[in-house]
Parts: sequence; C-alpha cells; structure tokens
Amino acid sequence: MTKADLVAKISEKLGIEKGDVQATVETFMEEVKNSLENGDNVYLRGFGSFIIKTRAEKTGRNISKNTTIKIPAHNIPAFKPAKVFVEGVKANVDVK
Repeated sequence: MTKADLVAKISEKLGIEKGDVQATVETFMEEVKNSLENGDNVYLRGFGSFIIKTRAEKTGRNISKNTTIKIPAHNIPAFKPAKVFVEGVKANVDVK
C-alpha cells in the first residue's frame, strides 16, 4: 500500500476530501519526524512506537580497498509494533 492508497482508503471510509486527508497524513508524518529529530519517541497505544535506537560503534570492512573502517556510534529511527498489532499479523497473514 502506498501513501496515495492510504489517503484514498481513509477518504472513502470517512467521506472526507482527499486533499484534507492528504494534508492530515503529511502533517502526521512530519510531526513524527520532528519528534524523533528532537530526541522524543512517539507512542501510539494499540499500534506501536516510533523510537530512536542507538547503534554501538563497530568495525566494518571496505571491500573495494580491502581495509577495515570504524563505524561510529549513531542513532537511527525505528518502529516497534504493539503486541496487539504483532498478534493480529501473526493470526491473519499466511507464512510465505
């Protein structure tokens, strides 16, 4: 499902103009992004959490130059689904 598909479904289900739904979805994503960039996690009960994960420093390899490189510690955004969400997917989606 793409963002356009999501907007179309929400618009159809709620009877709201696609433009209004588009603006709402864009604003939601912008606010989640801003919160994470400011170091704040976003918790959505029953859905999941957008969190910041810290990756430890590690040693990697530059294959083209055959050298080792040091990858510094860094933060990355991540999504952790709620338990109810995970259980729903397990119960309703066939293993491929």
